[in-house]
Amino acid sequence: MTVLRRVQHERRKRRSLGTYPYTLNPSIHSGQAGRSVTEDFDVTSIKAAGVKRLDTTSAVGLVVLACAMVFFNGAPISVLAQSTANQSLIEKTFPHSNKCKRCHERVYEEWETSPLAKSIHSPTFRTALDAYLKSPGGKDQGLCFRCHAPHVREFPEQAQLFVDQAKGGDPSLDGVACSQCHLIKHVDRAKQPPEPKYEVGGKTLYGPYKDFVQNLAHQSMESSLFQKSDLCLNCHQSVPSAANLGKANDLLGNWDQSRAVKSGKECQTCHMPQQVGESANGEKKRTIANHSFPGRLGKLRQEAAKLAVQTKVDGDKTTVTVKVQSLVPHNLPATHPAWASVVLNLEVKGKNLKTVFSDKRVYGRTYQDAQGQPTIFDFEAVKVAEDTILKPEETREETFTFATPKDTKTFDVEVGLNYGPVNGPASFLQRVEAESSQGSQDPVFQPIEIVKRTENVPVGR
Repeated sequence: MTVLRRVQHERRKRRSLGTYPYTLNPSIHSGQAGRSVTEDFDVTSIKAAGVKRLDTTSAVGLVVLACAMVFFNGAPISVLAQSTANQSLIEKTFPHSNKCKRCHERVYEEWETSPLAKSIHSPTFRTALDAYLKSPGGKDQGLCFRCHAPHVREFPEQAQLFVDQAKGGDPSLDGVACSQCHLIKHVDRAKQPPEPKYEVGGKTLYGPYKDFVQNLAHQSMESSLFQKSDLCLNCHQSVPSAANLGKANDLLGNWDQSRAVKSGKECQTCHMPQQVGESANGEKKRTIANHSFPGRLGKLRQEAAKLAVQTKVDGDKTTVTVKVQSLVPHNLPATHPAWASVVLNLEVKGKNLKTVFSDKRVYGRTYQDAQGQPTIFDFEAVKVAEDTILKPEETREETFTFATPKDTKTFDVEVGLNYGPVNGPASFLQRVEAESSQGSQDPVFQPIEIVKRTENVPVGR
């Protein structure tokens, strides 16, 4: 018996036993003809709401009682009960990560620090979700969740529940966690973007290991999928709301033609690096995959690019040439290209380390809406106006020219490549700040260094 059916069974049982002490006219607040509002809650709910037995001959008493019975914490009790039942059903099908933590503490602690753990409650996601739902094209409530909480694919009729959970800022539903990946049996690459096929209804979880340990919690089965990039392509290949832009809006670019992929590397090679440890608590140590998913965060970013700097002083004019070499087999940045960027900063410091010149190059993507105006939202985009993203393993040369610093024998040239802070119009940034518990101190507003080069240049050189 499903959770939802059990709830309905209990309601029928309570009615037959006469456990509902209050009965109202079905036409009052029920929203359903011929149905008593008392069908949706019991005396426990009434006590919790602080309602005492009233004189039903009093019109005021009836109104107060009706309101107290229909509404609890600002929402219809029937809605709350139904929502709870639906959530329970979802969590029964896709067990919550907290349950996995009991046996896989190391994996859980790594995942907890990753962007995946914040997939439906990051301030940027909530802000973008709200904008999408308010847009003319935002009728598909489940669209954003097909990547940010992919189990919505199995519960499309519950998309509103996922929306409510995300907007709440502290969802009890998982976004991208253990079961959202380890219940994937197959990935359909014929679909664009590729589509995961879940194995639900059983107790089998899939993973990369042959020598899994038998346990009472679930069955385990080896799947080669978990060692292939196909597993990751479900969400990381493209932005579905901008499907009309086609290849122009790919997140990864021609990753499958890169030298890294041709040499046998998969996404997991870098983003789930091998380490020695326990997969489950108390298990013998072996080679396992890291679940912190390093990338923009973590030391892996330091391996994302190289910088080569050459400075030429020619009298009153100085030229700095910077070669930016991407070392990754996908676009850089590969996250949402409208508000994510990689920034090359140049700063020249003369006498007393005073900045005498600065400039930058931004690698990202600019959209244009139907009115020809720039937008950061892919769901508003009809055109990619500008694309300066670093392509897979690309080397790009940038030239900066400025007046040679005076009154000094040497000057410093500082060149840094960073993941830029979240980008967008003021209204978007203000909303992101308001959605964050850290406000303006949220890390999304801070640059993250990839690589930096500094050299001291003689003026006479």
